[in-house]
Amino acid sequence: MRTRMLALTSAACGAALLGAAALPASASGSSSGSASGSAQEPEADADAGVVTAAQLLAEVRACSRISKGRYRTDSGSAKATVPVCGTRDAVFWKADMDIDCDGRKTRACNRKTDPYFLPETAFQSSRGEPLDSAALPHVVVPGPSKVWDYRKAGLTGGSVVAVVYRDRVRYGVIGDTGPTGIIGEASYAMAKTLGIDPDPSTGGAESGVTYIAFKNSRISPIESRARAQSRGAALAREFVGR
Repeated sequence: MRTRMLALTSAACGAALLGAAALPASASGSSSGSASGSAQEPEADADAGVVTAAQLLAEVRACSRISKGRYRTDSGSAKATVPVCGTRDAVFWKADMDIDCDGRKTRACNRKTDPYFLPETAFQSSRGEPLDSAALPHVVVPGPSKVWDYRKAGLTGGSVVAVVYRDRVRYGVIGDTGPTGIIGEASYAMAKTLGIDPDPSTGGAESGVTYIAFKNSRISPIESRARAQSRGAALAREFVGR
């Protein structure tokens, strides 16, 4: 929920990608946010019958713009270049990925690791606590504005999203809101599952990330990774007509 600054340089954004070491199937109960000691979840795109990155990208090649304007990818970007596009069942945008580490304080996400760290998220867990960005794969949407209001598109906290990067597809939820003029941000955990450097200061991806948010798809509890995965996989199959 922080106001992002242009903290990433081209060199930093091109840092070597981390391996896709996965996190536990559910973020509830996670306390450390560290990579060590966590059980690995199945590689979603390795299972038979699942929707591939190529299939999802084929469905979002053309943009029917639903935003009144375009978004910048960083506060220092010279131009606003990213539209929000819509289909009957989903909303999508193609941008970079900055790392959101806000919410529950963990070893990975705190004021020392992230100079813009905030101990809160726009949406809360079922216990009324900030979300754990180090453990829960989630996406940040721009705060409501004249450009676009996510709420009018059938989205809210807990809405299911598919994020595509290179040949990988990962599922999560909408978990936070950001600046009204900037788009392209996801949690530490989401970046890590995609093989993107999750470091909140130097990590992220400069481009090539596609975010697909499914309308009227809210799951509960918001922190359930298992429900986001199963619902996301089912919605993706419907989205590509399988």
